[in-house]
Amino acid sequence: MSHVKAGGKVAQHKQGKRHGKRLGLKKYAGEKVITGNIILRQRGEKYKAGKGVGMGSDHTIFAMIEGVVAFSKKFGKTVANVIKE
Repeated sequence: MSHVKAGGKVAQHKQGKRHGKRLGLKKYAGEKVITGNIILRQRGEKYKAGKGVGMGSDHTIFAMIEGVVAFSKKFGKTVANVIKE
């Protein structure tokens, strides 16, 4: 005979599978970008918008000019920039 009672379904999957939001860097330092390219997606301002980039309402950082992606530090925060070639 079994020494363990029969269990039901596992409770951890009760609400269904959750998909990742595909956040993070899309273009890395040194990569060429054109106007409108998304550089990174984030929740909150982990990265600040620098020169040549804009920030969307969902904190997405995108290129406003054509150039090369560069990252730097300012006041303890990482700043994303696009530098013209």
